[in-house]
Amino acid sequence: MVRTSPYGTWESPVTLDRLVEDVVGLSFPIATPTHVYWTEARPSEGGRQALVRLPLGDVEPQEVTPPGFNARTTVHEYGGRCVAVHHEPGIGETAYFSNFADQRIYRVEPGDAPVPITPEPPFPRAVRYAAPVLTNDGRHILAVRERHGDPDLPSTVVNDVVVIATDGSEPPRGLISGHDFYSFVTISPDGSRACWVSWDHPNMPWDGTELWEGELEVDGAGVRGARLVAGGPYESVTQPQYSPEGTLHYVSDRSGWWNLYAAEPGGGGRPLAPMEGELGVPDFVLGLSSYALLGDGTVLATWRSAGLSHIGVLQPGSNAFSVVDGGFTHVAQLQGAENGSWAVAVAGSATLPPSVVRMEVSADGHVETEILARSRADVLDAAYLSTPEPIDFPTEGGEVSHALYYAPKNPDFVPPKGERPPLIVSVHGGPTSAAQPVLNYAIQYWTSRGFAVADVNYGGSSGYGRAYRERLRGQWGVVDLADCVCAARHLAATGRADADRLLIHGGSAGGYTTLCAATFTDVFVAGASYAGVADAAVFVEETHKFESHYMDSLFGPWPETADVYRARSPVFHTESLRTPLIVFQGLEDKVVPPAQAELIVAALRANGVPYAYVAYEGEQHGFRKAESIRRTAEAELYFYGRILGIVPADDLRPVAIAHEDRIGV
Repeated sequence: MVRTSPYGTWESPVTLDRLVEDVVGLSFPIATPTHVYWTEARPSEGGRQALVRLPLGDVEPQEVTPPGFNARTTVHEYGGRCVAVHHEPGIGETAYFSNFADQRIYRVEPGDAPVPITPEPPFPRAVRYAAPVLTNDGRHILAVRERHGDPDLPSTVVNDVVVIATDGSEPPRGLISGHDFYSFVTISPDGSRACWVSWDHPNMPWDGTELWEGELEVDGAGVRGARLVAGGPYESVTQPQYSPEGTLHYVSDRSGWWNLYAAEPGGGGRPLAPMEGELGVPDFVLGLSSYALLGDGTVLATWRSAGLSHIGVLQPGSNAFSVVDGGFTHVAQLQGAENGSWAVAVAGSATLPPSVVRMEVSADGHVETEILARSRADVLDAAYLSTPEPIDFPTEGGEVSHALYYAPKNPDFVPPKGERPPLIVSVHGGPTSAAQPVLNYAIQYWTSRGFAVADVNYGGSSGYGRAYRERLRGQWGVVDLADCVCAARHLAATGRADADRLLIHGGSAGGYTTLCAATFTDVFVAGASYAGVADAAVFVEETHKFESHYMDSLFGPWPETADVYRARSPVFHTESLRTPLIVFQGLEDKVVPPAQAELIVAALRANGVPYAYVAYEGEQHGFRKAESIRRTAEAELYFYGRILGIVPADDLRPVAIAHEDRIGV
C-alpha cells in the first residue's frame, strides 16, 4: 500500500548493509587467449584489492592473489593498472602485480604463493611500480617506477621507466628518464619498438603531453633513436596502442576533442573518425583505455558525449564509428584480446551496476555482449531506481553547463501534496573529472529516501571537449561554485527541488567546492565535505608530486599569485562561514592531508556553527573499508535530518554535533 510521507523520511531498501555487502569494485580487465582477469576492491576485506581470473566459457572466477596480498599500486598516489599477464601457449599463464603494502612487484601462478621480483625498498612504499607491460618472450617487464627519497617531501620523488627481470634475477634497470612523469609504456607486436607518454610540471596530463617512440633493444637493454610522434605543451596525447600489424594509434585533443589518430611514417597523425565526442579521459590513474584494435583492423571504442557513454565500431575503410546500442550508459577500461575479435570492459547503466563485460565483434560490425561479473550480487527492483536525466542549465556569463538529475523515487511512498524534495548537489572530484551515469547505490541511498540529487558536471569537467574543460583554467573556486549554485537554483525554479532545502556534498576537489559554497554563499542550508581542500596554499606545499603544480592552472603559479590563493581559500574567510557542515577525513590521506579538515573544523568551532567531524584511522583518499562507508552514509543522513528537522525512517546511530543548540538559529 502506497503511503504518504514527507520527502527524506521514506523507508528505503538501500540499507547501510546493502551499501557494502556483496559488493566489489571492478577495474582493469585483461583479456588473454584463455582467460579474462580483473581486480576486485572488497570493502568486506578492509578494501583489499584481489586479482581474479575467469576461464573462457566458465562462470566461476578463480582468485589469483591469496589473502594477505593487495593488488594495488600507489604511483601518483591515485595508482591505476598494476597487473600484467604472460600467456605461454601449451603451458599456462603467469601474472605479475604490485602489492599495496610494500609496492614490490610479485610473480604469481594460480595455486602458488606470490614471489617478489623487485628488491625490498629502504622504507615502506619507497619504490613503486605501475602500468607493467611484458616483452613478447615474457622474460622482462617495462614499467613506470616512482622512487621516494623522503616519504613526506614531494620534491624528492623521481619517476622513470625501468626494465624488470621477471625471474627476479637482477635489480630493475633504468630505461627512460629525464621527464617529470611517464605513462602508457607500450611495446609493438614484433617487439622491435616501444612508445611512451611523458610530461613535465606544471602541466597535468590533460593539459599537454608528448608521445615518444624508439627502437627497443634486445631484453630491454635500451631504447635507440627516440623520436617525438605527437603532442606538446598544449596538446594532450594519451592511450597509445599498436595495431596487430604494427601501426601506432593514439588519442589526441588537438581538434578540441579527444579523438583517435593513426601515426604516419613521415610524422603527424591521421584522424580516423573525427567527431565532437571524447575518447580520452583525464589520466588521474595510469593505464586507462577507451578503444581496442582488433585482429582484422576493426576498432571498437567508447566515447563520451552529452553526459553519456557510447560504443561504436570503426571498420577498415570507414571514417566514422557505427554506433552500437549495447544498453550501456557508462563504458570504461576497454581492453582487446590480442589478435582477436573481442574485448573486455567495465560497463553499466542506470539499472546495471558496473560489470565486467565481454564484447564480441562480428565481421559485419555487430557486437554481442556477455556479462562476466557484476559489482553487486543483487540489484534492486527497477521500480526503486532513479535514473539519471542529463540536463543543461544556464549559468553565469551567459554560458550553459551540465548535470545529471536524479529525482526521488520509491514506489511505496508519495509526498504530501505540494511538497518539493530537498536537493543534494553532488560535486565530483578531480576537478577535471566527470559524474558517471551508472547505477550507484551511494546515489540511490538518497533518492529512495526522498531526496533529489544533482550530479553536476560544472565547467572544467571532462567529456564536453577541451574548451569546456578549460573554463576552469585560473577559475577554480569561481566557475565550479557558480555552476553548482546555478544548478540548484535552476532545479528549484523548475519545481524539481525545494529552494529552502538545498544541500551540497563532495569529495576532494568536490569537497573544496562544498567548503566554498558554505563560506562564500548562503544558498545551501548544510553540506558534507569528504577530504575537502580548505587552504589552497597549504595544499600546494603538502600534497604529492603528481598534483604539486596542479594549482598553477587552477589558480595561478605559487607564490606569485598568493593573493588569489588567499581570496579563494575558505579558511581565510571563516568570518563568513555560517553553513552547518559535516566533515569526513581519512587520517592516512596523502592527497589532501588531515590538516586541511582540521583547519575548517577549527573555524566552525570558533564561529559557533553546528558541525560534526568524523575521521577514520587506516583510510587514505577515498574510503575503502566497509565500516567507513557505512558510517559515512549513516552520519551524513543523521546530520541532514537534524538540520532539516526531519526524522529519517532508519534507526541511525547519532553523530556528535557541536553547537547543536544553534541549529536553525
